[in-house]
Amino acid sequence: MHFTSEQRLDDGVLEREFTLGEIPGTLWTPASAEPAPLILMAPNNGLSRRHSRPVARARQSAAYGYAVAAIDAPGCGDRPRSAADEQARADLRRAMGAGEPVDEIFESFVGPLVEKAVPEWRATLDALLSLPGIGGPVGNSGWTAVGIRLAVTEPRIAAAGFFAGGYVPRAQREEARQVSIPLLFLLQWDDEGNPRQRALDLFDAFGTQEKTLHANLGGHTGTPWFEVEDGDRFFSRHLR
Repeated sequence: MHFTSEQRLDDGVLEREFTLGEIPGTLWTPASAEPAPLILMAPNNGLSRRHSRPVARARQSAAYGYAVAAIDAPGCGDRPRSAADEQARADLRRAMGAGEPVDEIFESFVGPLVEKAVPEWRATLDALLSLPGIGGPVGNSGWTAVGIRLAVTEPRIAAAGFFAGGYVPRAQREEARQVSIPLLFLLQWDDEGNPRQRALDLFDAFGTQEKTLHANLGGHTGTPWFEVEDGDRFFSRHLR
């Protein structure tokens, strides 16, 4: 892991950009000198780690006392897109513009993306836990499809907070039955791109006996800010 820049923000949080091989990422750590529990914050469905929403959530959690890390998935954010990536995105835009079904396009795009992203998250976790000032246990927040795969393959993940607003491939819907860690699941009740019943079915499928559903009125980007604070309290119960 190579750090390329750092800055101390006005809330005392230290923000550092890093690379791990071809993987670009950002690490936010609290002002406290005490070892901090780690939260892996995967931007939902491959959103750039620099997007204002995940950055705001990461800074809030770091100010709360966590180390928070985000990386760009292959073909997302600062990473180059392949011809197949560009074609999938073009197909998705065309289908959405025409009001056509998009599930199979999402399946062909998001499924392989999960397969590529999860090994990178695990390699990033290895590197992060070797740094001074970062300790376990580890939480996972954000992208549900990647989070499900991490929850069933990575024993260092102790709790997870997922957003229901992204496409979850069929393989991960099946894997959800194997998730056994504490879970907080956030649902926007009027999310125009995420069928409500599909999200409720996914929540029901999670195998853990300790799961909580928070549902709020509003569209895809309307998650209330207090849910970020509630998420930090959720992680406090399981990571401290």
